[in-house]
Amino acid sequence: MENNNHNHNNLIKIQEPAIYRILDANLDRAREGLRIIEEWCRFGLNDRQLSFECKKMRQELGSWHHSELKMARDTPNDPGTDLSHPEEEKRDSIEQLLRVNISRVEEALRVLEEYGKLYNLDMAKAVKQMRYNVYTLESSLLGFTRHKKLDEALLYLVTSPVDNIIEVVETALQAGLNLVQYRHKKGNDWLNLSQADKLSQLCHAYGALFIVNDRVDFAQAVNADGVHLGQQDMPISVARELLGWQKLIGRSTTNPEEMKKAIEEGADYIGVGPVYETPTKADKPAAGLDYVRYAAKNAEIPWFAIGGIDTNNLIEVLKAGGERVAVVRAIMESDKPDRVTQYLISQLVRKQNYRRLEVK
Repeated sequence: MENNNHNHNNLIKIQEPAIYRILDANLDRAREGLRIIEEWCRFGLNDRQLSFECKKMRQELGSWHHSELKMARDTPNDPGTDLSHPEEEKRDSIEQLLRVNISRVEEALRVLEEYGKLYNLDMAKAVKQMRYNVYTLESSLLGFTRHKKLDEALLYLVTSPVDNIIEVVETALQAGLNLVQYRHKKGNDWLNLSQADKLSQLCHAYGALFIVNDRVDFAQAVNADGVHLGQQDMPISVARELLGWQKLIGRSTTNPEEMKKAIEEGADYIGVGPVYETPTKADKPAAGLDYVRYAAKNAEIPWFAIGGIDTNNLIEVLKAGGERVAVVRAIMESDKPDRVTQYLISQLVRKQNYRRLEVK
């Protein structure tokens, strides 16, 4: 037995240069990934705590980056320096950038944990705990990013099943839209899922949030940012358990009682309406501008006035206290969805700026 241990130790000794190079490369990789994430936490989110957590992990990794590991570096003879993948050459959104670098850190930490067992058990244990901390950071970061985008969103497009749905949505995204809900209650699930997946990828490529109406399973399948639930849909608590707290959950409300309940149940945002009669909600009478006025005074979370709102009546909604609106036909059935989007956003931004001046 003693001879076997001796041979094992000798084998590790012979392989030390390779092990040192692996540890050196992955320490660099993990620290670089954390720095990229830290910069967004600091300058993009202005979040001191998340920035501090990234910095703390970087510094801890730095304390394990001993000179003997750096001395083993052999960049000229490293066959991996010339290897790349087309996906590494572009980033379509902040969320994708963050996901890629979080994955990079997690993979590097796993390598450090395993090879660290051959180098320093204390290092391996420390890195293992850090890996779990990064999982928590991932949830916090992506959840924080989604909620920040939601707070900034003023115009919410809810799709209808038009033939050129992809083209209309992309045109609106190009015009500045940053929040889209896919709503398609009829038809073939396979086709609808395929369409939802295309729209999810499209929205994320433009840095916009993508929400699925009703279908939590669709939201999970296409990596949506959340789900929007009607009054007859599943409880928010069940949706939260299925999707996780970092995803967004919205709820339609038609009166103060439904608003109060939605907020108490933990909705991230609510729809307020229908403000005007609309064929989208043919079975529901208009809640009217009085409910908009009530929401302006009492809603404690982001809310969107919805229902029959278009370029002709938007000003009425804004005068009643609306600051965010959701539309369907105004954009989906328009010959110029880009111009309608730009007009709606410009009026909403003007109202927001006016409100800020009032507060000052």
